[in-house]
Amino acid sequence: MPTTHPRGTPPGGRPATPSTTPLTVPSATPLTVPFTTQVNRSIVAAMIVVSLITLGLFALTGFNRLVQQTQESALRIAQTVAQTPEVRAGAEDESERQPPSTDAELVAGTLDDYAREVEGRTGALFVVITDDTGRRLAHPVPGEIGDPVSTSPDAALRGEETVSWERGTLGVSARAKVPVYGLDRPGTVVGEVSVGLPPTEVWSTVLADAVPVVLSTALALGVGGLLARFITRRLREKTLGLQPEELLALVHDQQAVLQGVDDGVVGLSADDVVTVCNDRAAALLGLDDPVGRRVEEAVGHAGVVGRIKGARSLAVATTADDPDELPADPAVAHDAPPAPPLVVYGRLVYVDVHDVRREGRLLGRVVIVRDVTAVEDLTRRLTAVGTLAGALREQRHEFANRIHVVTGLVRAGDTTEALDYLDRIGEHGPVRFPVANAGLVREPYLQAFLGAKALEAERQGVTLRIGPDADVSGSLLHPEDVTTVLGNLVDNGIAAAVASERAPRWVEVEALRHGDELHLSVMDSGDGAAADPFAPEPRPAEPEPGAPGPGEAGPAGPAHGHGIGLRLSADVARRHGGELRLAMGRTERHGAVFVARLDHQFEQEDGR
Repeated sequence: MPTTHPRGTPPGGRPATPSTTPLTVPSATPLTVPFTTQVNRSIVAAMIVVSLITLGLFALTGFNRLVQQTQESALRIAQTVAQTPEVRAGAEDESERQPPSTDAELVAGTLDDYAREVEGRTGALFVVITDDTGRRLAHPVPGEIGDPVSTSPDAALRGEETVSWERGTLGVSARAKVPVYGLDRPGTVVGEVSVGLPPTEVWSTVLADAVPVVLSTALALGVGGLLARFITRRLREKTLGLQPEELLALVHDQQAVLQGVDDGVVGLSADDVVTVCNDRAAALLGLDDPVGRRVEEAVGHAGVVGRIKGARSLAVATTADDPDELPADPAVAHDAPPAPPLVVYGRLVYVDVHDVRREGRLLGRVVIVRDVTAVEDLTRRLTAVGTLAGALREQRHEFANRIHVVTGLVRAGDTTEALDYLDRIGEHGPVRFPVANAGLVREPYLQAFLGAKALEAERQGVTLRIGPDADVSGSLLHPEDVTTVLGNLVDNGIAAAVASERAPRWVEVEALRHGDELHLSVMDSGDGAAADPFAPEPRPAEPEPGAPGPGEAGPAGPAHGHGIGLRLSADVARRHGGELRLAMGRTERHGAVFVARLDHQFEQEDGR
């Protein structure tokens, strides 16, 4: 996501204060039907299908249950008719009669009258009585009397009771067939009784029972439709009205941007939960699986947490008066001071916090972490080299002038005065810098560099002096690294002396060569270091909004407390197998004492 820095920002310089960044999405080919509408229709269609399946299962189950109940009713009627003495006697007589009765005799007999009477009382579709051969003795249609039954009577004539849903001469019915036992021969089957109940009773009962179910299903579909509408509206809000193709493009672009930039990127939700984090941010901030955790839990550096919390407070203050009118740059609107860099785990980083909004709604924030350690290190090296070059240039100019003096004296024949002049130059070097004991440091780079720093200190009312135990000879192998470390320590000492009420103001440098090692010590007359700048930083419970957190650099910090140059100098010392540390915080006589050791700075055979 692009960020804009104010005019005059140097490369890798300070980041802008929290700003509002609109969310833009890639354009996608519009669908004929919006995705949320498709989801709504799918949900409603699924509910309709489920409701129809449920209703069908209910109807089938109810129908089977009612068929079974109707068959049981038909069975009870048939059992009652088969146990009637009149029916048992009539069927037994007809089974034994030879020759059998004619159809007309059977129609005029009492069994058919009795069967019609039972039909009238029970509402049965038919009551049929047969003899032991299956010949009808009673039937609702007189023309069918005397004929064999249309369905098999074998099971009943074997003494079995059966129920079924069958089609006969009178149509489909729930029927029951039971055997008729003789009155004089109770153990002999002399006929059967078949009773059928009409299907209209089944269907009318099914329809009556289905009405409340249908109404309930319709109500459920109505409620489901409202819920589906609510769900799709929530889905539209959560996805900001984006279509699946747009969401897919956003995911692809997000991964490409997150892993393709050299800066660290951390995405936060509106309630400060980490949503995305690229590998660079995890490496710079020391994060371990931060996604899904609150920023206070995921980020272990108090200064970074304070910067994020402070940016949140500034954003709230910016939008509190009129949320609908967001300034393009809150820093300009509120004249906020530039956000200083932070020292995070030995790296100098800038932390940018940007609000992300869409259609006036705060979606979250993006934290940009920019590592400028290399830039700062290079800047300090260039400063040291520039200081050294200026000193050497001044030496060259002064040396040329004194050569002219010696040449003039020799040409004038004043040899004795020329020799005295050279002796005086040999005591303090080609340039008379305001440095006490300058002759103890005979290494040309250090001598020139300390001379230039002495001039800078003198302009600020501070005396730079060489300690009485200093002793450096030979020539440095890495003068730019040595002057980077020493220059930072001297600059901090000068700043501490200027900030202190003690007088006189001074900075003392001890430099000692031991083999190929260079030992440095810088002591000042300031008020001392309040804390060890190399100690681990404690994590506060809740940083105050807008207050500088631990590790922040800025002009308001203590002289020895900001730690940026010190940590970079410590890195330089470690690269050369040495170290940089705080030897003493303060005493009654002097302020802080920093010591450094850099290995492999001289040739072994060069000097000692």
